[in-house]
This record gives sequence, structure tokens and C-alpha cells, in this order.
Amino acid sequence: MRNVYLDYSATTPVKEEVVKEMIPYFTEKFGNPSSLYDKGLESKEAIIKAREQVAELINAKPTEIFFTAGGTESDNWVVFGAAEKLKDKGNHIITTKIEHHAMLHSCMELEKQGFDVTYLDINEDGVVDLHQLKSAITDKTILISIMLVNNEIGTIQPIKEAAAIAKEHKILFHTDAVQGLGNVPIDVKDMGIDLMSMSSHKIYGPKGTGALYIRKGVAISNYMYGGAQETRKRAGTENITGIVGFGKAAEIANQNFDEHVEHCSQLRDYLRDRILDEIPDTYVNGTLKHRHPGNLNVTFKYIEGESILLLLNQFGISVSTGSACSSTSLEPSHVLSALGVPVEMIHGTVRFTIGDFTTKEDIDYVVDNLKKIVERLRGISSVNSVKGW
Repeated sequence: MRNVYLDYSATTPVKEEVVKEMIPYFTEKFGNPSSLYDKGLESKEAIIKAREQVAELINAKPTEIFFTAGGTESDNWVVFGAAEKLKDKGNHIITTKIEHHAMLHSCMELEKQGFDVTYLDINEDGVVDLHQLKSAITDKTILISIMLVNNEIGTIQPIKEAAAIAKEHKILFHTDAVQGLGNVPIDVKDMGIDLMSMSSHKIYGPKGTGALYIRKGVAISNYMYGGAQETRKRAGTENITGIVGFGKAAEIANQNFDEHVEHCSQLRDYLRDRILDEIPDTYVNGTLKHRHPGNLNVTFKYIEGESILLLLNQFGISVSTGSACSSTSLEPSHVLSALGVPVEMIHGTVRFTIGDFTTKEDIDYVVDNLKKIVERLRGISSVNSVKGW
């Protein structure tokens, strides 16, 4: 049976070159980077190199990159770090209804502590309304956080314009770029970003490693205490192997960016065309104009997306019904809800995400089996029989 992985937005396989770069730091180069002897300095130099590699991918200074355990920690650091540092200035935060739960749940926790949070709407294309952003700002606003690329529908947000609005009002601007890193062009200086969350395992690096970009001159409180690591901003012995892997993955993403985007977007469009042309009563969620190059979020009317997922899995095909982080939840997608998709349609939605190892033959195999699965499920759907959905 053929195995086809189309869930690259959930996680990516670690590339062979990345694994090769990491292996020595498990066995031979195992020193603690805080130690002053050669083995420790060897590890410290590896961190310095990785910091440079990540910084180059986003046009930042190496001293502005702080390694974390992943995108979730980076988001938490921003929310709670900004709230603590700026609480005397104000208690208002602006974000969107379609953020990752790492951001949304952190903001909800702050609301319990007396902070006010405004959750911006999105339009029918899945894009934030900048006029609403301007209207939401008050003299108590201390942070604006808008994700660069949505993890479910792949829409790219107007980050440069939003950051300019924040700068005009002297408000810190953060973006969760976990899905955008390596998939859309990022220049933190040109875009006016103050803080940015990143994750290794979305760009063919190892899990458990991420980073937070903090622009020089920006101050937020520390999130972890205990040691002098990361220039006293993030305590704890560094995950050397993960950091080395992240650095190498960032280097590869930087070198292969154009090829990666072209490969994924061409196969994404081919998948889209075959599905829409050959399977009736389907539609794509979110704009196709400004979108993650490998993301295709499709609603199949009259059937359950989870049923499609499980049957595709029987053919060795891996897809998602929403964001992987909430795949065990029975609640409808908060992103599709914000987009205005009816609940019954949300439950019939599947997310396909394409990556570097996807082939045209993979897409053909998926669609050929998907057609049979959809026809079968619709044939036994009592809802379809009465056209009540």
C-alpha cells in the first residue's frame, strides 16, 4: 500500500541533512555550553552558528534570536512577558479570533487576571480587517498580536500594515510565524515586527525546539528563571541537538525557498483543481490569492470530515480535519467558525498540506481514492438523502 503524507502543517519529517548535523551532538559533542572547557565551548559555538542561521532566514541580528522549546512557549513568553513588563502602562491586548490556541488560551488566562482582550474578526477571505484593528486601539493597549499565516486555512495576514499601525501608536507588535517560516518571505526589519514566534518542526527540523525574535530595544519580562542562558532571558540548559537541527533546517529553508514555494504551490493548485473539478459540492475555505503555498482546506458537503480522514488512512493517506493541536476536540474549528462557515459544513472539512516530499503521483493517488470515499459516504448519508445539510 502506498503511503502519502499530506499533513505538513501539523509537522514535517526531519530532513536527512538536518539529522546528520545533529547526530554528533548526541554522542561526541555533548558538552554543556555553560562549561568553560573545550567540550563546553564546542557546544556554545554550535549555538552561535544556529542563531546566525535562524537570524539570516528572517533578516534579524543573531543577538535578537532566543531559543525556546517551540512556538507555544514563544507565544506564551510574549503574552505573559509583555503583560508583566507593561502592566503599569495598560491592560489591553488585541489579537484575532483565528490565532493558534497557544495565543488564544494565553490571552484567556490574562483575562482571568483582569486584562482586557479584543479578538478581531476576519472577512470572507479569512483576512483581518485593519480598520477594525485601528478602531480597537485604546490608550491602554500594550500589545497587538496577529499571526502571519493561519494554521488551518493558510491565509496570509497583512502583517506589515498591521505592524505600521502598532508603531504609529507606540504599541508592541507580535506575530506568530510558526506556519509562515520557510513558506512566505519574512524580513522582520522591513515588516516592522517587534516580536515573532518560530518553530523548528514546521521547517523539517526536530520537534521541541523553537525561537522568539525580540527586536533590539524591545523589553519584555522573562518567562523562565534559573540561570544565565540566552543572555539571561530564558533559563535552562540548552537543547543543543534541537538547536543545531533548527539552525540547519533554517539554512536549508533559506537556500531552497523559491524552489520549495514553487513545488508546493503547483501541487496544491493541481490538488485543488482535481478536487473541485471531479468531486461535486466541494469548496475551498479562505482566499487562494494570499495563501500558504501548500495549504488546501476543503469542505465536502453532506459528510463528516473525520470519516473521510479515517477512510483515507486505510489507504495510507494522512490528512487533518483541522489544526493538529486540537484534533481530539469535538468542538467545531474556531477558525472556520470565525470565517462564517456553518457548523454542519465545518464538520465536513479536511485540511490537506503539501511539502517538499510530495509528488504529483501522490496527489493522483489521493484524489482517486478520495473520489471513491466521498461517493461512498454520501451514498450512506441520511442527511444527504433529504438535502437537509
